[in-house]
Amino acid sequence: MMKKILATLLMTTMMFGLMACGKSNSASSSDSAEVNNQANEETTETAAETEKLSFAFFTNTLNNTFHNAMVETYEAKCKEMGCDFVTFDCDYDASLQINQLEDAANKGYDAIFLIPADSQSERQGIEAVKNAGIPIFNVDTPVADKDLIVTCIATDAYSAGKVLGEQLLTDYPDGGKIALLEHPENDSAVQRVDGFLAGLGESADKYEIVARQNCGSALDQSLTITEDIVMANPDIDAIFCVNGTSGMGCVAALKEHNLDGKIGVYCIDASPDNKAEMVEGSLKGVAAQCPKVIAATSFDKALEYLDGKEIEKEILIPSYALTMEQAKETIDDWQ
Repeated sequence: MMKKILATLLMTTMMFGLMACGKSNSASSSDSAEVNNQANEETTETAAETEKLSFAFFTNTLNNTFHNAMVETYEAKCKEMGCDFVTFDCDYDASLQINQLEDAANKGYDAIFLIPADSQSERQGIEAVKNAGIPIFNVDTPVADKDLIVTCIATDAYSAGKVLGEQLLTDYPDGGKIALLEHPENDSAVQRVDGFLAGLGESADKYEIVARQNCGSALDQSLTITEDIVMANPDIDAIFCVNGTSGMGCVAALKEHNLDGKIGVYCIDASPDNKAEMVEGSLKGVAAQCPKVIAATSFDKALEYLDGKEIEKEILIPSYALTMEQAKETIDDWQ
């Protein structure tokens, strides 16, 4: 923002200089034209320099094609606009991400996009960025410290869980035994679980929750946890997985134990891998997230904010239950 202020001052100074030239009786019309041309050239060069913006994306992981799809979208947007862009990955290490954010406070970014590693415990880093005058656009996973951000752009996590709860109710109308692979440190994941349980509605009493385990939204953890759950509950009917990665871990465990397709697996994301497993019959229900839409929307809102426009405090991207036809048509890509 300081560059823009300096540019404005420079233009103002040149305007006064031109006015002075215009009032001088000794300046010929040709001299005035030359001065005007030089001023226009200098102003154009200065504007070109100040128009180049710089953005940074702080993600909780890059070990997920969801986040990679967001990076690709940001990169494409920045390339199109001629902006600088950099990505920081903390691999779910909240302490590392706080350090990354504190370092970013001194980098002069025009705006940052943030997926927190821990929704509840990163105020120190977020506050450092805020105090440096850098606007923060929270994406995908809401932070607790909403007073420090411009806006949060994310999937409607509650509705994403709810559509799967409603689907499970249709698939198992007589009830059954179910397990939940959750991630309580992640606010978005908590909302998905709440939505899933709400989707069961008045029939919730028909379903016995035999296990609720923290999978950390990770494939390896989900695989191990699923193995433990099915060993302890051989008559389990369905498993709800909080994201696509945990869904893939769950499916891998079931395949290992010859239970593929025998236990209903439900997950949120609709990654290319999720779609392939759905087509094969390994995933019974998938709710879609749209990382490309989240990234594109947050980038556009950042430009609007820098242009002085007011931005809504929360922007929710709708989720929907993926159909088999949609899975087949978009099997190689995110939405």
